[in-house]
Amino acid sequence: MRLLIVEDEEDMQEALCYGLRKRGYAVDAAGNGTDAVQLCQINEYDLVVLDLNLPGLDGMEVLQQIQSLGKPAKVLILSARSELEDKVAGLDGGASDYLTKPFHFEELEACIRMLLRRSFIQEEASLKRGGLCLETNLKTVRFNEHPLDFSMREFAILEYLMRNSGRAVSAEELMEHIWDSQADPFSNQVKVYISVIRRKLLAVTDEEIIRNIRGAGYLIDKKEDIC
Repeated sequence: MRLLIVEDEEDMQEALCYGLRKRGYAVDAAGNGTDAVQLCQINEYDLVVLDLNLPGLDGMEVLQQIQSLGKPAKVLILSARSELEDKVAGLDGGASDYLTKPFHFEELEACIRMLLRRSFIQEEASLKRGGLCLETNLKTVRFNEHPLDFSMREFAILEYLMRNSGRAVSAEELMEHIWDSQADPFSNQVKVYISVIRRKLLAVTDEEIIRNIRGAGYLIDKKEDIC
C-alpha cells in the first residue's frame, strides 16, 4: 500500500514516515499543499494522511483539489482543529475519516487499516489462482492449504500481480505501486523480490507461476481456482 503524508511539522512528518515504513507501507511525504497536489497528480496513492494547517494551500483546498483529480485515494485528515464544524467540513468535503491531534500512533494505524480495508471492500477478500490463495485482509499466502511465509512487500507484489493476472506487469509499474519515492528506480529491487517470491513458490509447486515476458514484465496467467 502506498501512502502520502502531508504534514508541515518536520518532526511529526519524520515520525509518521518512520513508523509507517516500519509497518511495511510505502510512504511519500509533502510539507506543503502545493507539493501534495503535485504528488497526487503524478502518483497513485491508496491513502493520503492530510494535515489542515499547511503553508501555501490550506488543507481544505488540498482536499478539494485531490477530489477533483478523480483518483481513488482515500483521505484521512489529521489535524489539531478539533471543533465540530471543522470535522463536519472535512468529512463533507470528501475526507474518509478525521483524527484530531494529539493522537496515539496505534490509533492512527488502526484508522489507516480500516480505511484501506474499506477501499478494497468491493474487491476479493481472497485472491485465488490454481492452488495459490492470498487472504488480502489477513495478509497470508497458502498453496493447497500449505501456509507460506511472505514479508509485507513480497505479499504486496504477489497481490498486485494476481489482481492483474492475464497481463504482463512491468518492473516500473511495480515500483510505482509498491515502493515509495525514496526507492532507486534504476536498482534491481524488483528482480530480487521476484526471485525470492519464485523460490518460495517453487518450494511447494513445480509450476512456474510468475513468468518473465521479454520486454513486457512479469505475468501470472489466469487459471481455474482449486484452493
